[in-house]
Amino acid sequence: MQKVHLECASCDAKSISFIKYCTPDQTDTINAAKSCVHYKKGQVIFYEDNLAQGVYCISSGVIKLVKSSEDGREQIIRFSQKGEFLGYRALIAEEPYVASAECVEDTVACFIPREAFLKVLAENPKVNSEMMRSLCHELGLADEKIASLAHKSVRERLAETLLLLHETFKMEQNMVHDDHMIHIVLPREDIANIVGTATETLIRLLSEFNKEGLIELKGKRIKLIEMRKLEKIAAMA
Repeated sequence: MQKVHLECASCDAKSISFIKYCTPDQTDTINAAKSCVHYKKGQVIFYEDNLAQGVYCISSGVIKLVKSSEDGREQIIRFSQKGEFLGYRALIAEEPYVASAECVEDTVACFIPREAFLKVLAENPKVNSEMMRSLCHELGLADEKIASLAHKSVRERLAETLLLLHETFKMEQNMVHDDHMIHIVLPREDIANIVGTATETLIRLLSEFNKEGLIELKGKRIKLIEMRKLEKIAAMA
């Protein structure tokens, strides 16, 4: 973990974060209050059950939000990446974080303290609207996840997860020529966690998908070969 200096005006994530809605004075307020840190892969930015003292804006990298169950197992809630912000729901609700934020890869995140963030939120209706939109989107994803776990088979959930990972990380396509590749490398355990199954079951199903020509396994990377068939299996078509 290393502190870095990063101005909002020069941040690559500015155009896709709530900062783009801020006035120059509000941007100056955030710049003066925030602190930016470079986190290494595997480091935790904040922990489940801790009280939120501010929000985090991701300048670069990928973060997974992980919730622990009573028996010690972990469930990946979702991923966040460049331009997204974390912790605003807990901060506004004055509640503890419901999940821990762990870096999937090296990440730069800026912490904006409570006072500065709430000041901008109170002054700027566009930022308020963006918070509401993001919150509603997260609630929709949570509803879909609950329905998927309740009604779909493991095979269907795996197909759904592979398509979701491909869609979530498609922003990396401009860096490679193969747009059917899932452009993030996750441990099989993490993928099993998202699907909601045992790692051994996940590995077996990936092998079956590979033999059926639905996907191609290239080491730890996964390439989607038959997108339409995967959509049908996931009941998304």
